Amino acid sequence: MWNEFKKFIARGNVIDLAVGVVVGAAFTAIVNSMVADLFNPLLGIVIGGLDFSEYYINLSDTAYASSTEAEAAGAPIIKYGVFINAVVKFIIVAFVVFLLVRQINRVKAQFEAKAADTKNTEVPTPADILLLTEIRDLLKAQKS
Repeated sequence: MWNEFKKFIARGNVIDLAVGVVVGAAFTAIVNSMVADLFNPLLGIVIGGLDFSEYYINLSDTAYASSTEAEAAGAPIIKYGVFINAVVKFIIVAFVVFLLVRQINRVKAQFEAKAADTKNTEVPTPADILLLTEIRDLLKAQKS
């Protein structure tokens, strides 16, 4: 059983998955920082710090000044503002991920183009071939 477990762990799929989770967690930190530290302040300037979290529908007969007050009283409410905030955050995060992946793909394409351009176009000269043949023969003679 132990050998089977070692064989399972050593398979590429498990290791690839573990690496993917670690890199994904690091990438999440980058995206979250980019959204919170770069995009949200700019968006706050543009929309004037608009926050939908206090938008709600009160399903009880009693009036409340805020959703927090209604929740504390145990009143049934539909907090559609929180949902709107979540949708806006999702759109911002998706846009940031799009921008990052787009840049990564551009850099990758540049590396691939550079690798394709650097093909070995050097043709060995007859002197090189002669030298290599002599080295081969010397190595064969040493083995014998």
